[in-house]
Amino acid sequence: MNETVAVLDIGKTNAKLALFDQGRLLWEKSTSNRILPGPPYPHEDVDGAWTFFLAALREAGRAHRIGAIVPTAHGAAGALIGADDLAAPVMDYEFPDIEQIEPDYARLRPPFSETLSPKLPAGLNLGRQLAYQKWRCPGLFAKAKHFLPYSQYWAWRLTGVAASDVTSLGAHTDLWMPQQGHVSRLVTALGVENLLPPLRRAFDPLGPIKPDIAAATGLAPDTPVVCGVHDSNASLLPYLVSRQAPFTVLSTGTWVILMCVGLSLDRLDPRDDTLANVDALGRPTACGRFMGGREYAVIAGDGGNPDFSAIARVIASGAIALPCFSGQGGPYATTKGEIRGDVAARDRTALATLYCALVSDLMLTRMGADGGDLIVEGTFAKNSAFCAVLGALRPKQRVFAAEDSAGTARGAAMLAHWPPAYPIAAPTPVPEVSIAGLDAYRAAWAAAVNLIAR
Repeated sequence: MNETVAVLDIGKTNAKLALFDQGRLLWEKSTSNRILPGPPYPHEDVDGAWTFFLAALREAGRAHRIGAIVPTAHGAAGALIGADDLAAPVMDYEFPDIEQIEPDYARLRPPFSETLSPKLPAGLNLGRQLAYQKWRCPGLFAKAKHFLPYSQYWAWRLTGVAASDVTSLGAHTDLWMPQQGHVSRLVTALGVENLLPPLRRAFDPLGPIKPDIAAATGLAPDTPVVCGVHDSNASLLPYLVSRQAPFTVLSTGTWVILMCVGLSLDRLDPRDDTLANVDALGRPTACGRFMGGREYAVIAGDGGNPDFSAIARVIASGAIALPCFSGQGGPYATTKGEIRGDVAARDRTALATLYCALVSDLMLTRMGADGGDLIVEGTFAKNSAFCAVLGALRPKQRVFAAEDSAGTARGAAMLAHWPPAYPIAAPTPVPEVSIAGLDAYRAAWAAAVNLIAR
């Protein structure tokens, strides 16, 4: 049997276990994530996910020798843990009532110039979640021994070792100062310095799996677990070791995260939902974000990807979609999305594709990301019309598609043996196409968008 790396990949929508051998996907299994209603607030079904992971590890381990485990998770969740269990449920970042603490939280929150973390709705700023738990759930909070980023929660559950990592602390949490490389003054203002465990690098091994997990899964008792990484930063890892800056990676799924490597941080603007994340080597990276996957689904309806004839029909019709259809993320999160003009049901996917390409182009332009290659990975990489439209909107940049549904997990797997010694698969160049009427369509869309109050 081959020795493989198992990745626990916990996104907002799905949880997945994937096995890799030198970057080659061998096996994967996924399940839907559930949000439980509370009390004390809507929260992640961590026990359901844990049951899934144990069963999946047991199943995968019968076919492959698992040599290491790496967790990766979205950045808007954190876990208050006690001695051997959760002290409080892991909050769902879409919990709306968290806004009740905003006046008090705003007085403590450092300015954007220090954290490069914009004010985001609900619980998308992890510091706001922590403040809510301390102020509104004092009984639960008092039981906490550590506060762990979500990736490191799963590493702790596997090993019993508590750790923090900069890719997670630096993901729009308000808790980190990317340019200075240390925690922000919010940590002191909230009085939670004692809750943050030691910083470890994303690729540091934390220890072997606990004996009860070895017994439950059949894995070797000495199977090491790596600290883990924020999911968008996992998507970036293959390109950090295989490309020269500048370049931009569009990590697409529920969220579209635009990560601009080698770009100055000077044009980041919190009003645009642009910010700095921190890569696995501790370096700040200019980023933008909008909830593209969810907005696509709202506009497109039944989903799927369009063909180029549908793109041409929508452009010719003049129908446009204006932000925002998710209520969070991007430059126009507070405006209500609308569709202007008539579009046939069969062409809704084309309208959604044009909308997501136009928002991506707008954000890249505002950030000043006009040089280097554009690599689309994740869900939208399989939408050839999206990749082609983006390339036509940005003719000075080459567009590539990494048509890999396991891109995040594949990047995370690299951390088990960092830096990787094996070659990194190159993304596929997207052919340049001329799309009739696209420039005029973009101008009409931009004019309509400019009338929306920021």
